[in-house]
Amino acid sequence: MVRGAARQRLPRTGPASRTPGLAEKPSRKRKSRTEFALKEIMSSGGAEDDIPQAERKTVTDFCYLLDKSKQLFNGLRDLPQYGQKQWQSYFGRTFDVYTKLWKFQQQHRQVLDNRYGLKRWQIGEIASKIGQLYYHYYLRTSETSYLNEAFSFYSAIRQRSYYSQVNKEDRPELVVKKLRYYARFIVVCLLLNKMDVVKDLVKELSDEIEDYTHRFNTEDQVEWNLVLQEVAAFIEADPVMVLNDDNTIVITSNRLSETGAPLLEQGMIVGQLALADALIIGNCNNQVKFSELTIDMFRMLQALEREPMNLASQMNKPGMQESTEKPARRENPHKYLLYKPTFSQLYTFLAASFKELPANSVLLIYLSATGVFPSGRSDSEGPYDFGGVLTNSNRDIINGDAIHKRNQSYKEMHCLHPGDLYPFTRKPLFIIVDSSNSVAYKNFTNLFGQPLVCLLSPTAYPKALQDQSQRGSLFTLFLNNPLMAFLFVSGLSSMRRGLWEKCQDYLRKINRDIAQLLTHSRSIDQAFLQFFGDEFLRLLLTRFIFCSATMRMHKIFRQETRNYPESYPQLPRDETVENPHLQKHILELASILDVRNVFLENTLDDY
Repeated sequence: MVRGAARQRLPRTGPASRTPGLAEKPSRKRKSRTEFALKEIMSSGGAEDDIPQAERKTVTDFCYLLDKSKQLFNGLRDLPQYGQKQWQSYFGRTFDVYTKLWKFQQQHRQVLDNRYGLKRWQIGEIASKIGQLYYHYYLRTSETSYLNEAFSFYSAIRQRSYYSQVNKEDRPELVVKKLRYYARFIVVCLLLNKMDVVKDLVKELSDEIEDYTHRFNTEDQVEWNLVLQEVAAFIEADPVMVLNDDNTIVITSNRLSETGAPLLEQGMIVGQLALADALIIGNCNNQVKFSELTIDMFRMLQALEREPMNLASQMNKPGMQESTEKPARRENPHKYLLYKPTFSQLYTFLAASFKELPANSVLLIYLSATGVFPSGRSDSEGPYDFGGVLTNSNRDIINGDAIHKRNQSYKEMHCLHPGDLYPFTRKPLFIIVDSSNSVAYKNFTNLFGQPLVCLLSPTAYPKALQDQSQRGSLFTLFLNNPLMAFLFVSGLSSMRRGLWEKCQDYLRKINRDIAQLLTHSRSIDQAFLQFFGDEFLRLLLTRFIFCSATMRMHKIFRQETRNYPESYPQLPRDETVENPHLQKHILELASILDVRNVFLENTLDDY
């Protein structure tokens, strides 16, 4: 299903087919800005009468475009964050103006240098704004190709040293612009898995912060040092390193590739639903984060995206050319990334996404959040009696626990209960809950007969397993990178590239067989098959079953049933997560890695 936001092609920062603004009659605001610029010229030793008319017009037009671009860019923050239609025309106008501004400063650089006093950091500021536009367009559309566009502009700023002269000016606000540019560039590189570039940027940012705090003795030193700590922790969050023969780290991508999801067999009967929208919610205390993106959110958003395609402007220079070859449109589900939302914020985004969901489409809700448990026994066992997960209460937090000042006999008002999601089960709904109280969402009732599946994390992990909760949940890691999760539970912390690739090939075989187990099952709930036609959901389901089967066979996980994932509706265990054929595959994978000793050979249902 083609999403509304994706139908409109992003305005390219290239030669415009029309140039409104350049031929318009100057407004009063435009005149005042021009007069200010000309006064600046005169104050620097020139005389206004000596300036040729053409050059004066060049400065006038540049000032107008610069002013207009800033107005439009500042207006972006006033656009609604939810909904996919209202913002498109505004983004189009903003890109159109920045297109003209960038081309204009390129074509008239000498005049602007001589008459306007254009500095390199000002050019860098324009390029940085264009990079931000592309990044925010990616956030709005989930089209990963626009991350490459943002990277192109950010990279050009660095290569051309546009901000190199900022430190020579005694203006701390300009240095802050430079620091913010680095932080934004790092976010884009993290999303593109360009870890080598990230490490270089972090070192450069660290040097810039040290110089900034030494020169200006500012109060925001602690905040900038925290930025460095956050990104360092983010880079080191993966529990397993894949190494080349020279011990350099291999950067692995976990986005959906052409060979990622198991193919459907010919004649396989599955639903035709498509994943269209996803809410990715992170509200775990003390989890590694960077730029309001927890490591769990980061892993899940990558699991819901295809590999980016390079667009034409991914070149050495900040390309503003038209692409001669348009890439084939490959839809990613639209995503909302919500970091510690309040209940009302979450519900607003959820309602907006539900409203705009196209026909024959699926809404996915991913909840990575602290569990909220029922405060006492209830006479009934309804959808509000099992607790749920915490939303942001905006209250004081001490050691990760909210201060409760109310009577504990009342239900937690900042909890997202299963019952809160009932209204949205009127359309196909796919829920993933990673929480210490995920099992609260096992108590669903399908009131409207629409496809509904909940994948639920273990509520606890074995004590013998090193606590990695700060570096992300093991359950989400299985859904994002199942081989890395398998290595971690097997006690491995590094792996050679050749063996890694061999195991990935074998894991693809396991996924194909899991797909057959699901579709050939005679007792499986039809909801699973309804979702199985979508590549993203198919991959999540096969990874979930692989995760469940691995934990059920692992010696230290079999001590308690709460160490296992669960689902609603329940999967037929003997045909899926405890299928002997799948268990044999897992033991074979363990043998390839020489860790078969951590798994049980005989895994009959004995608990």
